[in-house]
Amino acid sequence: MIEFRRFSPKQLRVLNWWCKNSRDAGRDAIICDGAVRSGKTLCMSISFVCWAFYRFDNQSFAICGRSVGSVRRNVTTALLQVLAGMGFACTEKLTQKYIEIRFQGRCNRFYLFSGKDESSAALIQGITLAGVLFDEVALMPRSFVEQALARCSVEGSKFWFNCNPEHPYHWFYREWIQKAKTKNALYLHFTMRDNPSLTESMIRRYRTLYAGAFYDRFILGRWVASTGLIYPMFSPEKHLAKSLPAGCERYLISCDYGIVNPASFGLWGLSGGRWYRLDEYYYDSRVRGGCRTDEEYYASLQELAGGYPIEAVIVDPSASSFIECVRRHARFQVRPAVNDVLTGIGLVSAALQNGELLFSERCRDTIREFSLYRWEENRQKDCPRKENDHAMDDIRYFAMYALHRPQNAGFCALSSERGRPDGG
Repeated sequence: MIEFRRFSPKQLRVLNWWCKNSRDAGRDAIICDGAVRSGKTLCMSISFVCWAFYRFDNQSFAICGRSVGSVRRNVTTALLQVLAGMGFACTEKLTQKYIEIRFQGRCNRFYLFSGKDESSAALIQGITLAGVLFDEVALMPRSFVEQALARCSVEGSKFWFNCNPEHPYHWFYREWIQKAKTKNALYLHFTMRDNPSLTESMIRRYRTLYAGAFYDRFILGRWVASTGLIYPMFSPEKHLAKSLPAGCERYLISCDYGIVNPASFGLWGLSGGRWYRLDEYYYDSRVRGGCRTDEEYYASLQELAGGYPIEAVIVDPSASSFIECVRRHARFQVRPAVNDVLTGIGLVSAALQNGELLFSERCRDTIREFSLYRWEENRQKDCPRKENDHAMDDIRYFAMYALHRPQNAGFCALSSERGRPDGG
């Protein structure tokens, strides 16, 4: 259920920028960036549909995200509820990946597209569009975005972009945000204060979730480079467990596999809403003077697991031979890890900031790596330095399995009379 409140001035500008009496009328595009939970996504999607029906009939539009699933989760689930309350009739065609929307005799189609990698550009080729909305455009490859823009050949078409900030060398920041005037685009920067649905307590809560570059980007909404330590919030005083739980609700093992490079396995237990790294196995062949086989690694995995009821073993997805070895022994459920580096680092950062992760003093290599794991310098994108990162990688794999939660669709205020969404 969507909760409706009054829109903020910046949200109203998003809703009205295309209207004929608006001070922003005549713009070809709108760009909204800024903090998380700042109320930009839902008001933009509502405005996008209202503009489409004011301007067009029997045309095709695109709503693009990192994946079709993320588009549905972050955009269309809440949007369809709002549109139904405004008198629109919406029919979602799940297999064909489009939504047919009708209003007062007009009908338009809104296709859902995934812009996850360079190959995604081929998915949108061939279609003719009257407009396109990009949700989290900074997560999409440039080739996909430019191909989608090229499909907007209908007279009067417009472009709609929203995102959270990334690295200041990001192509979208340089080509669109810094050139907004040249592109004839309206650029609006959002903060959490622009979302009237957020209470002061919720704003304070979000401010405690991040540190370092993630705080600057997701809370302050700045396009900044990541520098220095990746986990500056890690503190032995705060994150080393004074005592370990006698029993846990869940047990997991995460594995970063290495033959020449070190291998790192972590044993995790959930107790009282916190995950404890109870113990670890760390083998560096360069230090120890010899490489280990998959069977030897499996024997060490068994020893680490002990008699605990292990729910799953999450393994570096590139370690196909070790994954097959674990499966062949048929004791553990093995899961290839999701190796999304920046998402994983963000999850670990938030969990450390919130005190959701604690570590046994026995995890000496983890503690050592936390003090050394750094961002690469002088780079064109966020990239961790490829050293002192093996326990850090297995912790990321654990986080993507145990801590990754779908984002909830935002909500904001709506005050509207039923009737034609014209721009008069």
